[in-house]
Amino acid sequence: QVQLVESGGGLVQPGGSLRLSCAASGFTFSMYAMSWYRQAPGKERELVAGISAAGSSTNYLGSVKGRFTISRDNAKKTVYMQMNSLKPEDTAVYYCKAEGRGPYRPLAYWGQGTQVTVSS
Repeated sequence: QVQLVESGGGLVQPGGSLRLSCAASGFTFSMYAMSWYRQAPGKERELVAGISAAGSSTNYLGSVKGRFTISRDNAKKTVYMQMNSLKPEDTAVYYCKAEGRGPYRPLAYWGQGTQVTVSS
């Protein structure tokens, strides 16, 4: 059974930091690219950051470059996102996503999301 369980969200003041974690199980984690998405109320879900299966390549949404860092630990089957200098516009539900190749078609799995609220 595939599971992606996010944690680490919460309420933080502007300028603060949070570290999100996404623990994976039920699939070969080291063979999947991982990413973080977010969805704010009334907005579409957007890609925030991605990391390749081996962790050698990353990409970021322009508005978070220099503030957010995605990383992964394949031994722990966990992907992280360190979020610094948080802004109110970072408020959203954050989701992790796993993408890989199945025997017949691409596969993608989503977590249930964790709320991040940036407010004074």
